[in-house]
Amino acid sequence: MAQEAVRSGRCSIKLTCLAFGVSITCYRYQPCLSPENAEIADHLIRLTHNQRNWGFGLYFLYLRNVKGYRWNHKRVYRTYREL
Repeated sequence: MAQEAVRSGRCSIKLTCLAFGVSITCYRYQPCLSPENAEIADHLIRLTHNQRNWGFGLYFLYLRNVKGYRWNHKRVYRTYREL
């Protein structure tokens, strides 16, 4: 609703966020998770099939240090748990 009010030009972002009780940061947030999460899942599936005796810590360290991906450990762990 807040985005529609701003798009229609009726009021500013700041005033709209104040009226709806939403922070400006929350209003501007754009998630970019889907394509990268699929890539993380693909890497984790391949690693779990090749290295069954490793745990999450070694999977993450392999992706970070050997492969060079800069993903956050919390994001990788969330994807790991979903699998």
